[in-house]
This record gives sequence, structure tokens and C-alpha cells, in this order.
Amino acid sequence: MEFREVVRRRRMVRRYGPEPVDPAVVDRMLEHAQRAPNAGFTQGWAFLVLDTPEDLARFWESTGAAPETHNAWLDGMRTAPVVIVPLASKEAYLERYAEADKGWSDRREDRWPVPYWYVDTGMAALLILQTAIDEGLGACFFGIPAQHADSFREAFDIPADHRPVGAITVGHRVRDSGSKGSPARRDRRTNVVHRGRWGTTVTP
Repeated sequence: MEFREVVRRRRMVRRYGPEPVDPAVVDRMLEHAQRAPNAGFTQGWAFLVLDTPEDLARFWESTGAAPETHNAWLDGMRTAPVVIVPLASKEAYLERYAEADKGWSDRREDRWPVPYWYVDTGMAALLILQTAIDEGLGACFFGIPAQHADSFREAFDIPADHRPVGAITVGHRVRDSGSKGSPARRDRRTNVVHRGRWGTTVTP
């Protein structure tokens, strides 16, 4: 598939068919994710792959969705045969930039203009989403509620220095089903590109 077509087709899919996802395709998603740009080649990310009924049930329950809880969004998302959780390690970045080749002799967090551990892991997550489209699948990135972060960690033995940036459901897309999401209710903005200085907007 041409890259422009991957970009055009990418959308959040919230309901999936019953077919399993080929493990080789999941491996390609994770391989591509690890090619994402990352500051200092820190690679301060990790990916938790959940693809058994037991692990999937544990994921949903640990993130606040008890088996008896039902709504249109949740019932659709729970049809996904795979969930991938990208995790970011701030400690890995602070440690990497205290190494000799980076010129900082401490681990001060205030040196960072933005938290690149989240930026880089977010870019890795986007490569997972794009690979899903390229493979003819659907995927959806969504957040893990903050109030359930500890129960999620405990359920899967997540180390303290890794934090989930969200989760990604993956599966075979069911055409035109489920919630259409915010794009169905909001127009795409056309005034976000500024050339030369702010306020000189250009419509692509």
C-alpha cells in the first residue's frame, strides 16, 4: 500500500471481527515501532503484548472495565483479539543523557524542554497504528484511566520506572460499525499551518 494511502485510511477502529491476528503481523508492528525516532537512541520504551483471552480479560478488568460493565464503546473495544500497551521510561532518558557523550553530568529533568520519553513512545505507537493499516487491519489508540494505573501495573508486574502512554487495540476491522468517533462530529481544522510567522495561515 502506498504511504499516502496508509495515512488517508488511518482511523480509530472501535469494533473488530472474530478472526485472529497473525502473530507475524503483530511482530512486524513491534519491529516497526522500534524504528521510531528517539532522543539519544535511548530506546526508552517497552511494549506489552496481550493476545490470549485470559490476558485480555485481565487487561480490561485491571483498567476499570469489570466483566459486568457494558456500553457501546467498551463492548466494541473488547472484541479486539490483541492489545498492545506502549510504555515509556523517563529514567532511561535521564540516565542516557547523563552519559559522557551527551555532556550532562547529572540527571536533572528540568533540562528537557518537553518529556521526550512520551514523545518518542507516542511516535512508536503511531508506527503500530500505521502498520496495522498497511496490513489491512484496524487499530485504536486510547488512554488507560489514571485512577486504574496502579491496578494495571499490579496485574502485569509493570516495573515502577515504566509508564503506559496508552493502549492499542488491534484486529480485523468490521466495516462501518460501532462509534464513528469525534471526526464524525467535528470538521477537520484547516487553519493550523503558519508560514513565516504566526497568523499567516495556509490551507493545505
